[in-house]
Amino acid sequence: QVQLVESGGGLVQAGGSLRLSCAASGSISSINTMNWYRRAPGKERELVASITTGGSANYADSVKGRFTISRDNAKTTVFLQMNSLKPEDTAVYYCNIRDWRGNYWGQGTQVTVSS
Repeated sequence: QVQLVESGGGLVQAGGSLRLSCAASGSISSINTMNWYRRAPGKERELVASITTGGSANYADSVKGRFTISRDNAKTTVFLQMNSLKPEDTAVYYCNIRDWRGNYWGQGTQVTVSS
């Protein structure tokens, strides 16, 4: 059984930084894509950033230049460094991993940015 455990959310003032982590356990293929999604109140779930096993990363336009996704393949862990945070970044952030076997989700971690 695959489990994803997120950590690092919290309350921060606008302009501040947070670093989210997501550690995966269980049977996950070494070839996978790791993603961070978020869902803000009253809005649809949004793909924030993704990174392949080879390290190729993509970002939503709203976070480009502010957020950085990275991964540690040996530990099956994915990170999201969030800088210059804005109130509109407030959301529940979810870790997601996709491989040939399935699509796995974490429980979510709340990020709140105060103005």
